[in-house]
Amino acid sequence: MRTSGFWLLPVILAVSAVAGAADFVGPESCKGCHPAAYTAWQQSKHARALDSLSDTQKKDARCLSCHAPDQSQGVANVSCETCHGGGQNYAPAYVMKDPELARLVGLVDPSEKQCRTCHDASSPSLRPFNFVESLKAIDHWSAERAKKSARAETTSPPPAKK
Repeated sequence: MRTSGFWLLPVILAVSAVAGAADFVGPESCKGCHPAAYTAWQQSKHARALDSLSDTQKKDARCLSCHAPDQSQGVANVSCETCHGGGQNYAPAYVMKDPELARLVGLVDPSEKQCRTCHDASSPSLRPFNFVESLKAIDHWSAERAKKSARAETTSPPPAKK
């Protein structure tokens, strides 16, 4: 008797539901494995988004929805998890080593649509938003990938002699 793969659907739906409700672990948790990305974030406007508001704006929910969207999770600015989703389920190293699993349990690859929830024409102080150019300005993955590549090259065994 053959078993069907239909049993997977409820499991995937349950995991997705849990991932969608994942708690934040905070940017410091990301720093251990992604130091270059963390440094790039620290130097970005996102890391200081709340600081850019006046005292009056800091009391306005419309401003806070973009400048401090994750205050309920204990994060004051726009952080890693604002864009990549709550890390409770994907932060463990064994999960992050498996990109497919990490995405399955909640890791988000930010999209233009996601960025435009804040970077849109209704924002009072934003210039026109160019997604491609803006993505370059917050690039925190190229340096991280280059670093991992270099580390892999220095730790790989020498080629076998023939």
